[in-house]
Amino acid sequence: MTDTIINLETVNPIEFFGVNNGKLDILKKKFPLLKILSRGTQLKLSGSPEQVENAKEKIELIVQYLERNGHMSENYFEQILGGDDAETIDHFVDRNPNDILVFGPNGKTVRARTANQKRLVQQAERNDIVFAIGPAGTGKTYTAVALAVRALKNKMVKKIILTRPAVEAGESLGFLPGDLKEKIDPYLRPLYDALDDMIPADKLGYYMSTRVIEIAPLAYMRGRTLDNAFIILDEAQNATDLQIKMFLTRIGSNAKAIITGDLSQIDLPKNQRSGLEKAVRILKNIDGIAHIELDEEDVVRHRLVKAIIKAYDREREKEGDQQPSTNHNGWRNHRPKQDDKPTES
Repeated sequence: MTDTIINLETVNPIEFFGVNNGKLDILKKKFPLLKILSRGTQLKLSGSPEQVENAKEKIELIVQYLERNGHMSENYFEQILGGDDAETIDHFVDRNPNDILVFGPNGKTVRARTANQKRLVQQAERNDIVFAIGPAGTGKTYTAVALAVRALKNKMVKKIILTRPAVEAGESLGFLPGDLKEKIDPYLRPLYDALDDMIPADKLGYYMSTRVIEIAPLAYMRGRTLDNAFIILDEAQNATDLQIKMFLTRIGSNAKAIITGDLSQIDLPKNQRSGLEKAVRILKNIDGIAHIELDEEDVVRHRLVKAIIKAYDREREKEGDQQPSTNHNGWRNHRPKQDDKPTES
């Protein structure tokens, strides 16, 4: 049994322990084998030497972050406690400032936060086309937009093109008033939100008005050749096979493309099949095209999002045991008969 006392005099105790000790409760849940006591600005840890040392290291990282920033959300608090790889921890303690992708408004730093997000950055630097597949909240779109903004700022490309299918997410919005831009903007709002975090409003307005940054529905890509551009196809699970092929064949000289999607959230009508899964399968062995799989461990939204994703995955597995297997688009999995031709791979 080992005891150690950590002094928290250099940080605001409320920021460390949280309102009504909310963060302290998270700490205790993360280290259930430790006895953790707080008194004033001190924290006492009791338990096995390995557990105490692990918890002490994570707590010191939290203190470093609070000393530098003054505030930490419960989401970040939990990420540090659960981050066992150096790549994830680097995000919080600035061990490697070269990992910063973009400096946003008011000095905000944007960087890859998890191991798989960092792999996405590395693969995007080495390949011209990258597929980033994973559930909601894993930072696919945000990291891709940061890479595009960095490429534009470093003059590696002349423009950024962000596109996604204009598909309603499981509900009918009916008639939308306004001109064409006003009708399609709601579908593209997540892309605007990411850009707002990375580019000052006046500069973003200038880029948009001069078409240095272009946000448009996927249908607008037909017939174009996109040279000297960083292109992002977001929500690609809602693109059909022909649409994804059309998008990929738009890519011109000195262009990079990232295709993001979540195969568990397909919003296409039941008579249409997503083309993302096929694209990933048939393009996996082509030099210059990379594939990154993100999972619930890469979730960087609210700390509950990770738990929600896991709960839905468990429920999907239960349902799969009770009924014929279907994919996320409602298509029954088909076992080919002996006289069927093998699927292209």
